[in-house]
Amino acid sequence: MTTKILYIEDNDQNFYLVNYILSAKGYTVTRGHDGREGIGLATRENPDLILLDIQLPIMDGYDTARELRKIPDVSSTPIVALTSYAMAGDREKALAAGCTGYIEKPINPKTFTEQIQQYLPAGSRPGSGG
Repeated sequence: MTTKILYIEDNDQNFYLVNYILSAKGYTVTRGHDGREGIGLATRENPDLILLDIQLPIMDGYDTARELRKIPDVSSTPIVALTSYAMAGDREKALAAGCTGYIEKPINPKTFTEQIQQYLPAGSRPGSGG
């Protein structure tokens, strides 16, 4: 079973880097360019994990996380804020909006996969046989 990750990100370079790292590790990455598109994809694709930028057009990441938590099939899916917002209180604001975790950009390519694996159920990691 392939682990599906939805990355809601409007910046092409950020998406490319994350997609490159995760695809090389055996994950399937789908992209939403903004909050509304991401919500639609989350509903249709039923991802194992959602990576969520906070600075998004149309609907910011906080509102997107709150909306995702209202959808029964997605409400328990881990959502990790992946953002350059690193001011005091930003982590708490993301968690209060419904995010499960918070990773600051720029990401470290050497440790990024390990960082996101802590949010995935053990059976949904590549090579875990589940």
